[in-house]
Amino acid sequence: MVVTYTWVVPKLWNETIEAHRRAVRDATLDTTATLVAEHGLRSVTMSQIAEETGVGRATLYKYFPDVEAILVAWHERQVTGHVEQLAEVRDRAGDPGERLEAVLEAYALICHEHHGTELAALLHRGEHVVRAHHRLSDLISSLLAEGAETGGLRDDVAPDELAGYCLHALTAASSLPSKAAVRRLVTVTMAGLRPAG
Repeated sequence: MVVTYTWVVPKLWNETIEAHRRAVRDATLDTTATLVAEHGLRSVTMSQIAEETGVGRATLYKYFPDVEAILVAWHERQVTGHVEQLAEVRDRAGDPGERLEAVLEAYALICHEHHGTELAALLHRGEHVVRAHHRLSDLISSLLAEGAETGGLRDDVAPDELAGYCLHALTAASSLPSKAAVRRLVTVTMAGLRPAG
C-alpha cells in the first residue's frame, strides 16, 4: 500500500522561521543601540554586535551590511513606535483641544528625551523620518481642523500651516532643562492656537 501525502510545509513552520528572523533582528537592533550608548558611535563594530547578540558574523551580515544600517533600522523602529504612541494619545477621550494638547505634550516630551547628539544627526536624515513627520503633521492637522469646526481652536489659518507651527515650536523642547519647561512650552504653543479674542 502506497500512501501519498498532499500537504505542504505547515504554516507553523513558516511562522516559526519568521519569528526567529524577527527575534534575531530585534536582538541585533537592541544590542547595537546599547553598545553605541555605552561606547560611542565610532567604537562599535560588527564583530562586537555579533558577539554580544550571540549570532555569527556571517549571519549578521545577512541581515545588515554595516553598523550604520543597523542603527537606521533601530531608529525607524523607534520613530514608528513614537508615532503609534501619539496616535494612541489622540484617540483618548476629550474634546479636540484637549486631545491636541495631549498629543503636543507627548511629542514635546519625546523631543526632550531624545535631544541632539552625533547619533541623532546621523539618524534624522533618513526617509523614514520624512514619512513619520508627514504622518505626525497629518495627525495634528486633523485635530486642528476638528477643533476649528467646534470653535475651540483658531480657524483663520490653515490646519497644515498650524501643524507646521506646532512641530517647529516644539522641537525646542530638545534643549529645555526640565519637563516643567517642556510643559510651559506646550502651554505657550497652545495659546497660539486659540481663537483670537
